[in-house]
Amino acid sequence: MNTRKTEILVGLFIAAGLLALFMLAMKVSNLNVYNSDSGYEITANFDDISGLKIKSPVTMAGVRIGRVSDIQFDSETFEAVVKIRIESQYKTLPKDSSASIYTAGLLGEKYIGLEPGGDEENLQQNDKLKLTQSSLVLEKLISRFVDSFVDKSSDK
Repeated sequence: MNTRKTEILVGLFIAAGLLALFMLAMKVSNLNVYNSDSGYEITANFDDISGLKIKSPVTMAGVRIGRVSDIQFDSETFEAVVKIRIESQYKTLPKDSSASIYTAGLLGEKYIGLEPGGDEENLQQNDKLKLTQSSLVLEKLISRFVDSFVDKSSDK
């Protein structure tokens, strides 16, 4: 009878460990098991979104207020159209807010940072952010630096 209790306790312990690993995997991969579709969706156009993905965080003042819900390509303007779902408790964002794409750390994930504007009207469902700043691509920056260095050395 004693071994039966031990086997049940070991089984419960393993089940709890597997559940903890599952929750950790969901947290690391930015997936939310209890995904609520409440809130409102806005769009923003960017010239370059290198590395930005669906479910990437959207922050304001360092606080996550939403996530990227969709990314498409506009073949007329040749820009990326990013749909952002803002959580419902953040319904007082000014209409003239701006969006920029940042990198968390040197080689970290990309996220969108919103900066509040001064407009008295608030963002509503399907509004479009007019002020955007595209992603800084490290390869382009290094290429510019190398090109300028090569140009200076060839002038000598």
